[in-house]
Amino acid sequence: MTNTYFNKPPIWFWIISIIALVWNALGVDGYLGQAYNTERYRNSFTPEQLEIAANAPSWTMGAFAIAVFTGVLGAIFLLLRKKIATTFWLISLIAVLLQMGYALVTGEAASVAMVLIIIVFAIAFLVFSRFAASKHWIA
Repeated sequence: MTNTYFNKPPIWFWIISIIALVWNALGVDGYLGQAYNTERYRNSFTPEQLEIAANAPSWTMGAFAIAVFTGVLGAIFLLLRKKIATTFWLISLIAVLLQMGYALVTGEAASVAMVLIIIVFAIAFLVFSRFAASKHWIA
């Protein structure tokens, strides 16, 4: 029998967890727009950018899907105060690094700044979930 205990998290735990959920939900929206080639998606980019995205290897779309859906699950598990959130954040980070690494290496990143922001957020959410686990806010 394992004994698990929780400490009450501070209010900023909930704020960061909600930000994580919103950030990744926006990622899911972006993924679905690209996957289904919606009008809103097409209107957001230049023809050159759309051509680059259309010709990217299919594994990059797979990495995109894994990154955002595991990110949403990580955020949900944070809000439920479940330690498995850390595992989902790790998977999300790996997928982000694959997808964004490809964009940076091939020079196909529309905005290097945005790529770096996405990577920083993925790292921050993983670090935050590990910190929350160390404080026994999640178990």
